[in-house]
Amino acid sequence: MSQKSILEEFGKAFVPETLFNKDIRSDLRRYLSKAGINAVPYSFFGILFILSAALTYFIFVGFVYGPLIQGKGLFAVFILSFLSWALIQGLIITLTIIGFYLNLNVKIFKRISKIEDELPDFLVLVSANIKGGLSIEQSLWAAIRPEFGILAQEMALVSKKVMTGNDLGEALMEFGNKYNSPNLRRNIQLIVGELSSGGRIVDVIDKIIDNLKKTKSLKAEMAAATVSYIIFIGSIVVVISPALFALAYQLLTIILGFTSSLAGSLSSATLDIGLSFNSEIDTNVFRQFSVAALSIISIGASMIISIIEKGDIRNGLKYIPLFAFSSVFFYLIFMLILNALFGNVV
Repeated sequence: MSQKSILEEFGKAFVPETLFNKDIRSDLRRYLSKAGINAVPYSFFGILFILSAALTYFIFVGFVYGPLIQGKGLFAVFILSFLSWALIQGLIITLTIIGFYLNLNVKIFKRISKIEDELPDFLVLVSANIKGGLSIEQSLWAAIRPEFGILAQEMALVSKKVMTGNDLGEALMEFGNKYNSPNLRRNIQLIVGELSSGGRIVDVIDKIIDNLKKTKSLKAEMAAATVSYIIFIGSIVVVISPALFALAYQLLTIILGFTSSLAGSLSSATLDIGLSFNSEIDTNVFRQFSVAALSIISIGASMIISIIEKGDIRNGLKYIPLFAFSSVFFYLIFMLILNALFGNVV
């Protein structure tokens, strides 16, 4: 048995066939197909478990095992070691799967966007073929072009199903229900409904083309109208928030320096007036809090911009690294500038 086969069989052990009367593997295969992955990557799951076990070993030995064995009996060490190992590896696997899931969601969203963008041009060719005397099945097959990308692949699959004896309406509905796109599903239902009723399918396709082009134009106008909001939110995240946090840090430093000087003056004075000052505040904690807060603000702003621009939160994931890096970078720049300006105040 090859190494790939061993990893694949090892990965299958962690993906049950059924769970709570649900076919897990079939559902997973259908979900992955939406992202363009035609086979379940069982080898990936096997590699993931092995890598997570290796990473868990280094974390456990390097940071957990030493403090864990101090002052404890053999049985307690065994139980705590088992629980710690399971918790660490479970957390690593969970975070990896969440990252993999988010990546798949972004891929699915991009595929849906490309299909919706190419659908009007594809239907224009279908309508022209029907008007030229071809049947709807032949028109769909003849309209497939490489430039249509993902839509061409999906329609080729629909045409192959029809050629092998499947009903055209069922094949189209299967394609429409494959992706979570109300716009695509609604237009496919209109075409299938007209096919079932025996009406003039070309008239329905032409109306769908007009509606899709109008919808695309309205979305472009809405995106252009919201540019000012996007610029405003981006400036807050990248410039204004880092500047305010840096200014707050300098204010905190000045106050701590002032109270420390005042406390020293009072302690050296001969007259005790009963006042005490506590300036034991770690400014590094505030700096760490600022970086964490800026990162959280960047995540929220990215999602808000995505909703404003595209109407979907998944498109904003690509903005998170850019906003997070930019905000932290400008925070450090403002810290240097303000420190140079106010460093000698106290």
